[in-house]
Amino acid sequence: MAFGWIDEQAEARRRAGLLRTLRPRPADSPLLDLASNDYLGLARHPEVTEGAAEAARRWGGGATGSRLVTGTTELHGELERELAGFCGFEAALVFSSGYAANLAAVTALAPHGSLIVSDAGNHASLIDGCRLARGATQVVAHADPEAVRKVLGTGSGPVMVVSDTVFSVDGDAAPLGELADACREFGAGLLVDDAHGLGVLGDGGRGAPYAVGLAGAPYAEDIVATVTLSKSLGSQGGAVLGPARVIDHLVNAARTFIFDTGLAPAATGAALAALRLLRREPERAARAREVATRLHTRLTASGLEAVRPDAAVVSVRAPSPEQAVRWAADCRAAGLAVGCFRPPSVPDGISRLRLTARADLTDGQLDRAVRVIGETRP
Repeated sequence: MAFGWIDEQAEARRRAGLLRTLRPRPADSPLLDLASNDYLGLARHPEVTEGAAEAARRWGGGATGSRLVTGTTELHGELERELAGFCGFEAALVFSSGYAANLAAVTALAPHGSLIVSDAGNHASLIDGCRLARGATQVVAHADPEAVRKVLGTGSGPVMVVSDTVFSVDGDAAPLGELADACREFGAGLLVDDAHGLGVLGDGGRGAPYAVGLAGAPYAEDIVATVTLSKSLGSQGGAVLGPARVIDHLVNAARTFIFDTGLAPAATGAALAALRLLRREPERAARAREVATRLHTRLTASGLEAVRPDAAVVSVRAPSPEQAVRWAADCRAAGLAVGCFRPPSVPDGISRLRLTARADLTDGQLDRAVRVIGETRP
């Protein structure tokens, strides 16, 4: 029977405790949210939602075509200029998702005969970009600059190092400064995914590259960053930031730009409104980091094994996939929404609860979250 093998795989997932299901959320959920990536609490901010609504009223419900045909509005250009300026890069290019931005950057910047050096903990979108690129990929140990150096010395053509800035599973930060030093020593490019750094790290949330001195005028010619608009900016979409010649190259060579419909005006307007709000209220970034630190301190004080956060993600280890699922379900029943990461989503095979700190969480809400997680622990 066609697709009969799907039933066998579904049964195998069920037995292993890895079956995933969709759970639609209501518009007004009663749950305390520590599961979303809305780090700055902007997704429902009146200025952000009005930015989305005004853009939809003016430009319509959809982009109507690819960016190279009808899908680029004046709003897209505004967002690209302001995003590049805020993060300290020469230019930016907006995509329909952060996933599409990563696929574009990796595939277009790793031609035939090139070498990609990829961190073992990278996000799936970077991994898929490496798989689709025409260059060869060498995966190296997680957050290990010396391992990167060893591989860089073997490249004979164009070489590019690829890494998250903040890894999405445990929330630990990459050693960006050391990676940049290694790349410059060997004449390699550095591509970093700042999905979890934008809005949280750096001066006023300008991102991880800015925080370590890799962004800001004079612009670096060997560093490219990707970001999402769907986390700290509370909208949807992604962007690639970097030298103008790199951005021009993507316009001409990146398939997920050339052949994809442009980002919808509403998402573009929402992201632009959120970016402008963050410029006015830079303290939101520091508050998100403060909440993450307090959450980690209180969890570890209660005897739980939690990874120290470098940004806004706090990871709490679970004994097994099945117990992680049960733990998350018990938290939900007690009024708390938490993320649940299990294989194959986690590269180390360790299941955990993934908690996200938000700048708008109160100390009382933190106390409640820690109490529920502790009372429901396996």
